[in-house]
Parts: sequence; structure tokens; C-alpha cells
Amino acid sequence: MKWKTWPKKALLPALGLAVLTAGIPAAVYAKNANAHPQTPSGAAVKSVEFVGMPAPATASDMARLYTTASVKVTYADGSSKSFPLAYKKLFKSTDKIGGTIAGVAVDAKGNPIMDTTNPSQPVPYVSEDPDSNSLFSVPGMKPTSKGGNALSLVTHYEYINRAYGVVPASMSLTTIDQNKATGELTPVTLKKIDFSGVDGLWIPCNGSLTPWNTHLGSEEYDADARAYEADPTKTYVGSFVKNYYNDSTKKGNPYAYNYLVEVAVKADNSTAVTKHYSMGRFSHELGKVAPDSRTVLFGDDGGNTMLFLYVADKAKDLSAGTLYAAKWIQKSAENGGSADLQWIKLGHASDKEVKAYIDQGIQFSDIFEASDKAADGFTAIKTYPSGKVEYLKVKPGMEKAAAFLESRRYGAILGATSEFNKMEGVTVNAKDNKAYIAMSYVEKAMEKDTKGADPADDIQVNKISSGVTYELTLTGKQKDSKGAAIDSAYVPSFMQGLVVGEDLAASDALGNKANPDKVANPDNLSFSEDLRTLFIGEDSGMHVNNFVWAYNVDTKKLSRILSTPAGAEATGLAAVDNLNGFSYVMSNIQHPGDEMIVADSLKADVEKYINQNFDNKASGVVGYISGLPSKQQMLAAKADDAKLAALRATAEAAGASIVLTKGSKDIVVVKGSHKLVVRVGVKTATVDGETVSLPAAPVSKQGRVWVPSGVLNDFLQL
Repeated sequence: MKWKTWPKKALLPALGLAVLTAGIPAAVYAKNANAHPQTPSGAAVKSVEFVGMPAPATASDMARLYTTASVKVTYADGSSKSFPLAYKKLFKSTDKIGGTIAGVAVDAKGNPIMDTTNPSQPVPYVSEDPDSNSLFSVPGMKPTSKGGNALSLVTHYEYINRAYGVVPASMSLTTIDQNKATGELTPVTLKKIDFSGVDGLWIPCNGSLTPWNTHLGSEEYDADARAYEADPTKTYVGSFVKNYYNDSTKKGNPYAYNYLVEVAVKADNSTAVTKHYSMGRFSHELGKVAPDSRTVLFGDDGGNTMLFLYVADKAKDLSAGTLYAAKWIQKSAENGGSADLQWIKLGHASDKEVKAYIDQGIQFSDIFEASDKAADGFTAIKTYPSGKVEYLKVKPGMEKAAAFLESRRYGAILGATSEFNKMEGVTVNAKDNKAYIAMSYVEKAMEKDTKGADPADDIQVNKISSGVTYELTLTGKQKDSKGAAIDSAYVPSFMQGLVVGEDLAASDALGNKANPDKVANPDNLSFSEDLRTLFIGEDSGMHVNNFVWAYNVDTKKLSRILSTPAGAEATGLAAVDNLNGFSYVMSNIQHPGDEMIVADSLKADVEKYINQNFDNKASGVVGYISGLPSKQQMLAAKADDAKLAALRATAEAAGASIVLTKGSKDIVVVKGSHKLVVRVGVKTATVDGETVSLPAAPVSKQGRVWVPSGVLNDFLQL
């Protein structure tokens, strides 16, 4: 951006800091950051702000994945720097990395599962739906063949559009080369993670990185075990196991799926997979571990779902613990509503105990008695996945099985609230003891039950189809509904709407059904402690293009920082702070061009471009937003301003000229129509007639004039 386009007021704080670094990527400061530069006076970071981008307005922009946003860092002395962002693709789900197709579905033996729709030309099933990313460094791992830092990237492939739930899902482990000088990420090898030891992987949605450096994956949309027992063809379980084991006689068990799955990556690049049955069975969007390495918060996706809490017995060990479910005690109905949360203990178990029930072939009828109408001893409930009013009673001695295999049904029997709708991502703000949960569509069971048809009506908030991101207050010394202490300092006690969508009465000219300048249908969430920023990814049927947003929790500013192609979902969102001196926001897309709502006048062109860009809608993309400065890079950028450069040599090398006037102490640098005037020993200068401050005064030594290098280089870029 040219200086002349900035108002005079913006120029005054500090030359080279307020405006002159626009366009300089964070990688420029990587070498200085890794060397831990000495912090100059006034270099402490005061605030970090995302400068957003406009929504796409043309067909070509609506069909691509890009950002034009930036990060503005303001220092203690009032100066600031701008760091431009860019989107970097790592690979498409259809790409081969080291000989393996990234999104290919594999069976229990690791072989590709083949689509034989055309028997003469069978092809492997390949997902266009990458989701969760965990990017991390494994201690002891050797450098890559490219010479950079070796990083590990675990990625989910949630489903395959044409075979949803029928063909098993997968995860991949990609070895990533991190350039030591620039931080750029490059995939080197990729392999599929083996889930044969845990009966395969069921629809993995989002995930997170644990404090002890393992990937915590998920299995969402639990099959209804009651429906399966009555008629196995009514769920995906049967076809899922037949495809996974390549065995048409194989029979499935719905209780084997819908848990959190932990993946540990070792220094030799091998993996260990653990399915955590003691954390409850429901529609796991993801689990997020609190800073104590014991408490876990969950997203439970679907209609009539529940808010759960898990407290492990031991830190960094999720194999045994206590499961709780929340009761919503409403305070208000506006802006998504607010409520106190009361926690109901469902039970305590170990993975081994719960797995024993599954291995015995337990069924729904072994756990519950059911009535087709109200009756003494039976409780009326309504939960996902049934979605119908059920009258149930737990059989004697089956409370533990009910708590961990039918967590939602059992929770509802005990009085927990099962009225949440499309509960998605979860993340934690450790400094403020806050958590954030996305409710993609605040409607249906979350609205007041005006007909009195449901067994309970705890949540009675105003409908917001474009959804709400909620803030939860985390506190210690909480007691459950029976007065027993909950052994955690991270128990959600209060929940309220924070970032609220805005429904439109009618679609706008581009086809948006919700205000495009506000979040619509939040899904993925991730929080950066370093940047004090909540990142929000959309899965919207109300925006023409889904976006990724940055919400500053201090200033409450919301900024659009990424636009995805129309019909694509923004997935795999993960803020990565200071990984070997570099920071990233991982962000993928799923199913570009799927179910577009773009205006008819633009639809044909948008679809044409999407087909060109994403292999006729067959490819999802795994990638990241680059250019985010780490804390070291912020300080390195400031330190660079005070370094001195030889004025004449630097200026003339860039095509500028030096003008000296007899009798004047001023030194004038001229480049094109721009003029910089400095004076030895003076910490101010003029740029095109405007007075600005310098980080250091020019000096004269050894017959040369030396000026702050950041200032001079920024001027020469005009």
C-alpha cells in the first residue's frame, strides 16, 4: 500500500512501523527470530489485530480458496507492523504423496477399498472430505530428506460423498518438512494409519492435539443401536464392517463405534491407536483436553444432543475416568441465550470395562426395558439419533453399560438436557479460563416447545438459523447434582452466546441467506493463546462461500481471513503457535461445489471454475494460512527497524538518488515521486512532506551516513 493512501494521522506514530512493512511476510524475520534478538526499547507487543478481507464478489473468486487478510502488530511505543497472510496448499485429497493417495479408503489389511460400480474399471474410493489436522513435532525424529525440521501431520478423511457411512473412513500421517529459514511446510511422505486393532474408524469429524502431543480424533453420528437390533439394514453398521473386512458375512456391532480415538506418533514414524470407550459413546465432533491434561470437553453433533464433561483419573491418561452430562438452567433467550450449567454424574469406568461389554455382544435390549407409552417406572426422553419420544427403564445392574454405551439416553433419564442442536467445535482459552463451543444452527429443540410435545423443554432460546458460538466459564470447586465434588478446575459453570449470526429475511443479490459480514453456521473452532484470537470455520448452508474468521477476545473485533470455494466447508482448523519459531493456522476444505446456493446469474460460471480448480469437485484440499508472526518474529521485526544501513549504497542500489544542499544539514533521498528527508542525530524525518518518528537517529561514521534499515528499505519499496 502506498504511503499517500494513508491518512496523515496514520503516518505520525513511527516511520517503518505503522505502515511501511505492509507486504513483508513473517518469514523475512525468521532468521532473527530463531536467533532470539535483543528486544529494543518499546518493542513489547501491545496487541495483535487481524485486518480482514472482503467477501468474494466475482464468479472466479467465489470458486477459489484464498486470503488477502493481514495481521497488524502494535508495540508498546505505539508503532505497528503489518504481516500479510497467504494460503498454502499442502496437497489435494486426490494427490499421491510418496506413492499413497492421501484420501484413499483402506480396509483392515491396509488395501484400497475398490469402487466396482463399473466392474470392468474398478477404482479406489477416494475421499473429497479432509477434516481435522494436528501438526506437531515428535522428539527424536530425524530431519527430512529435504533437510528441514521433521513435523507430523495427522489428517482425517471424514467420508466419501457417494458412499457416506458405507465405506470406512480413514486418517493419514504425513511427514512434513518445515524449512528452517522460512517455516514453509512441504509434504514428504504419507501413509494411512492402521485402525484394524480398534475395529476400524467410523466417520471421523474434527479432532485436537492433546497437551502431551498426541492426536485426539473422533467418531460422529452414532448409529442407533435400538434401530439396529430391530433391523440391521436401517443403519450403516452392516455395510461398514463388510467393506472394512472385505467379508460379506461379517456382522457389525454399533457399540464398537462412536468414541474418541487417540493416535500417538513415535520417533520412528510408527503409530499407536487407542479407542477410549470410557469417554462415552455419542456423536463425537471432537474432544478438547483442558490445560490440566485430565478434563475433556466435547462437541456432540446432531439434533437433540447433549453437553458432556469427562474427568480422567490421571493426567495424560484417558483410559479411565468419570463422565458427566449437563443440565441447562436458562437465564435468558437473547443472542443464543445464557444459562447456568449443572452437572449430572453418569458414572465412572475404564476403557477395559466398557470394551468388555462390547466384546460380549451386548445389545440395546440388554441395557434397557422399553415401553411404547408412558408407564410407571419408565422415563420419557427424546435424544439423537432416535429423534422420537421413547419410554425407557435401565435394567438392574446395567447402569454402567447405559452410561458409557448409551450416554445420551442414560443422561436424559437422569435429567440432563438433550436439546442442543448441531453442537460442533470446542476449544479452550487457558489464560481466561474460558471454553468456546459452536452451535451451528440454533433452532428446533433449542427453541421453546410451544406444542408441549417433548418430554423436557430446558432450552427456550430465540431461533438463529445462522448459529452462535458460545463462551463457557470454567471454574473449580464445583459439585454435581447430588452434591459430590467434581475433581477438576475446568468445569463449565455458565454458558452464553458470544459470536452471533444474523439471518436475512430474504437472500441477497449473491444468494446469501445470512449476513456475509457475520459468522454463519460456525463449526470448527481453535484458539491461539499467543494471538488472543478465536478462529471460527464455517459449515454454512446460508453463505454462498464459507469463511474462516478471526475473533479477538479482547477487542471483540471479527475479521474474515479466508474464503473457500462455493459449496465447500472450511474444515481442519487448528491454530499452531510457535512451532520451532513459526506459527500457522491449519485449514482445509471439503466437497467444493456441493449444494451451492449462489445466485442463478453466477452459478454456471462458479461451477465451471470450481470444476477447473478442484478436479470436477472430486478433490478436497489440505493446507494452511501462512504469514502469521510468532512472538519471536514480532520482536525480530521490531529489532530490525533499529539496525542501521549505509544510506547512499543502499539507496543507489535500489535506484534512488541522494540530494545534498550546500549549507543544509538535510539529506534527501529521492525515488520517483517520493522524497525521504533525514538529518544526522535527529529521530524524526519527513516522507512526502509528512513528519514521522524514527526508531533510531541517523549517525555519521567512517565517512558514511547510517540510517535505520527498516525505514530505508520500506521507503525504497514505494
